[in-house]
Amino acid sequence: MERFIFHMILHFLVPFLVAKVFWKENWVRPFIIMCLTMVVDLDHLLADPIFDPSRCGLGFHPLHSWPAITIYLSALFSNRLRIAAVGLLIHMVLDGTDCLWLN
Repeated sequence: MERFIFHMILHFLVPFLVAKVFWKENWVRPFIIMCLTMVVDLDHLLADPIFDPSRCGLGFHPLHSWPAITIYLSALFSNRLRIAAVGLLIHMVLDGTDCLWLN
């Protein structure tokens, strides 16, 4: 349970730090946008069970799939989508760290 709580804190702490470093004075909007990318976790509702601490979400959930991650990477090249893409990629990296704990 502690690992889950730490994981959730990181999902907000890392975007906060990234926003503060890269968007110094105007960090609030990027931080909010990156936090809103947490909506990708709605794809967990398609899984049975919805939450399984022994499952690696990368490659399992549709919005955590490798094709989706490729789209997030390509969105980095769009000025309009860049902040959301950064948030989504941070999310994928943090979820990927959970996969490391499983092995």
